[in-house]
Amino acid sequence: MTTSHSLAEQLATAIPAARIATDDDSLQRYGRDWTRYTEPCASAVVFPTSTEEVAALVKLAASEKIALVPSGGRTGLSGGACATQGEVVVSFDRMNRIRDFNPIDRTVTVEAGLITEALQNFATEQGLYFPVDFASRGSSQVGGNVATNAGGIKVLRWGMFRDWVAGIECVTGTGEVLQLNQGLVKNNTGYDLRHLFVGSEGTLGLITAVTLRLTQPPAPLAVMVLAVPELSDIMTVFASVRAALPLTAFEFFSEAAMGHVLARGHVRRPFDGSAPYYVIFEYEHAHNEDEAALTVFEQLLEQGVVVDGVLAQSDSQARDLWRLREDISESITPRTPYKNDIAVKVSQVPAFVAELDALLAEQYPDFEVVWFGHIGDGNLHINILRPEEWEIDRFRVACERVNELVFALLARFNGSMSAEHGVGLLKRDYLHISRSEAEIALMRGIKAVFDPQGILNPGKVLGQ
Repeated sequence: MTTSHSLAEQLATAIPAARIATDDDSLQRYGRDWTRYTEPCASAVVFPTSTEEVAALVKLAASEKIALVPSGGRTGLSGGACATQGEVVVSFDRMNRIRDFNPIDRTVTVEAGLITEALQNFATEQGLYFPVDFASRGSSQVGGNVATNAGGIKVLRWGMFRDWVAGIECVTGTGEVLQLNQGLVKNNTGYDLRHLFVGSEGTLGLITAVTLRLTQPPAPLAVMVLAVPELSDIMTVFASVRAALPLTAFEFFSEAAMGHVLARGHVRRPFDGSAPYYVIFEYEHAHNEDEAALTVFEQLLEQGVVVDGVLAQSDSQARDLWRLREDISESITPRTPYKNDIAVKVSQVPAFVAELDALLAEQYPDFEVVWFGHIGDGNLHINILRPEEWEIDRFRVACERVNELVFALLARFNGSMSAEHGVGLLKRDYLHISRSEAEIALMRGIKAVFDPQGILNPGKVLGQ
């Protein structure tokens, strides 16, 4: 049996001993992500500072059959960055430099550990814009965003992380360093391996650097929140607003979700009254869009599909309105929620939510269900809060049954069982919901090519 001391000695041949941690606090901290349903059991945490060190580490791991788990900001919700079987965690915290900026190409090359918000701020300083955005911007890392193909609140206008990746530097499971696409706009030379690594969750290779495209900043943004009495009315609101305004985001959340955010005391309720559902949308207002927004609101009010609304009158008010949506996950974290991010066609959202709500109310009447999501792209976040008197193990068992109900319904809707958080550990046994047997077999074959020893994030996505 390999002891932690002898393992550290082995690792020190690739990573300096000063950047190898085996203390309990580090193993606990880096051994899991935002999920709380797995018990961390890492053997060590290493902190490389260069691609060369990562390559040396992977070659050692392949030779000695040492399993590696890549770790970014650990904001994932599917257990993709969890070390539960004695793996070595590879943290990219110290690979966080901006390597290159090209104003002509409008590209920036950054190391995997750069915080998303730092990337956004850098783009702004150059008079440009990086548009992919989400609530975890202050702690998520670029490498993890690429590995999970992160989406967030502005997919409706700007797309997923994949759409902005111009090149990837990565280390395969044999320790080979690949430079994929190298920032080119046009490169029709066979298979684009870059796109295999986007969304691969660290199972094909360790991403060490990424070249990203930047764009022109949008016009000033306006934010509006509307109160909606019926779930089915949300699609009417969406269609009307999308036809009238240059939308950059369109989100929804329930009164239950807002209640948890308001309970923290950081923001106020935007209306005097309440409604079962709310939509928040953002649009560019370069010309007379505010007038158009108010006109649409009045029309929707007359139709009875909204009952109240507020248009932000300042940047600070806009930020507070966004907090109603973006603070939901953090506000419900103390209740150890069961989370699922799924996707159906945009037009199917109301029917899916209504059916699942009814199903959960019948099967689990004591569960509090909190809904929110990126309704403009069909991505829904289901959050079932653990009853305060329930032990975590009892709740976990119940949630496994919930998974079966959710995914069986999802299969009927031909949806995706993971819209943006990946498969990881928590959803790997349900991959067949969204992928055929033939697809899964091909995915296993691809994994074997890039990681023949099976040392990269073992057990994630495809299982053992």
